[in-house]
Amino acid sequence: MTNLHTSEAATGAGHRSRPRAALPALCATQITSWGIIYYAFPVLNPQITQATGWPAGATTAAFSAALLVSAIAGIRVGRIIDHRGPRAVMTTGSILGVLSILIVAAAPNLAVFAVGWLLAGMAMADTFYQPAFAALTRWWAPDHIRALTVVTLAGGLASTVFAPLTAALAAHMSWRATYAVLAVVLAVVTIPAHAFALNAPWPAAPPSPAHVTGGADTVARSRPFWLLATALTLSAFSVYAVVVALVPLLLERGFTTGQAAWALGLGGAGQTLGRTLYASLARRTGPTARTVTLIGLGGLTTAALALVPGPYTLLVALSVAAGMVRGNITLLQATAITDRWGTTHYGRLSALLAAPATAASALAPFAGAALNAPLGGYPHVFALLAALSMLASLIALGAAVRPPR
Repeated sequence: MTNLHTSEAATGAGHRSRPRAALPALCATQITSWGIIYYAFPVLNPQITQATGWPAGATTAAFSAALLVSAIAGIRVGRIIDHRGPRAVMTTGSILGVLSILIVAAAPNLAVFAVGWLLAGMAMADTFYQPAFAALTRWWAPDHIRALTVVTLAGGLASTVFAPLTAALAAHMSWRATYAVLAVVLAVVTIPAHAFALNAPWPAAPPSPAHVTGGADTVARSRPFWLLATALTLSAFSVYAVVVALVPLLLERGFTTGQAAWALGLGGAGQTLGRTLYASLARRTGPTARTVTLIGLGGLTTAALALVPGPYTLLVALSVAAGMVRGNITLLQATAITDRWGTTHYGRLSALLAAPATAASALAPFAGAALNAPLGGYPHVFALLAALSMLASLIALGAAVRPPR
């Protein structure tokens, strides 16, 4: 009875320590940060290359380098958040994000343009999903899945809001002026939100579960952790390559650019729908079964896209199904640490888990295009990506963490 009262008191204290504005603030900042730092680039890149004469491959490489920097820097960010909380990190990241976009906008040459994107990579590490997930997991546990779902649903709207907004601005001004306007929006929305909404006391880390011994270093060196990281990395590579390669796959099969774009867009809607189903799935399945199943479903939808030439409505349905799987995999990665090793070292361990997957997602677009010619077409590329997902699903079987008897 005493333990029950202690637990209830701790839970009540945890609820009181939650900053009331944190969840809506993080929803707003995820939409804005992703929308401006990430999704504005593919909209503006054609105008950038046309206006400057810089090679499209070089500008895209600078953007991909930002993703690699974010993967590496995220490990340190996760450690800081575990000890000090998200407020300083995410506020600093917002400032860095504004400075990076202004540097990109003013870049007189490709070298400065690349420097701006490297700084943007630091901002991504400080402000994107991983630090937000760490904040919500500590503040909202054990109800963190609901909070994570809400934030990822909001983040899924980033392209819906900012891709058209960026295109509308670019229709009336230069790409440099467009980025400058977006930098102002980023500053106005994210800096005060992170500085003032994430102001609750940072709760002490809860003790590790009984079956976890040796701390974060021991977990990070364990066989289940590395198998899980390998499975999620292969899955991320396949998933992001499929997203980028879907349009050329449909064009290769004779569909129009408009039809291909609609299929891709509806796949994004499927991603949002999929995230609404994750909480129910988490209640009904264990961590290993859920991981194996979702990654395997990703492989099956990719294989179906490789094998099915049409009709168009069926291909759209497959794109929506693949999007639903992607939406669930985002939350699968967000909850993978707490499901197996608790929340004690969530920031650091989740960053270590996400780093190779983020790097793989940065390389995937280049790999898909590079494999097209040697494999003889995008259907064969999709078949290879499906095989990688199925391999990842099998590897995930070894990531089970079994408490001692």
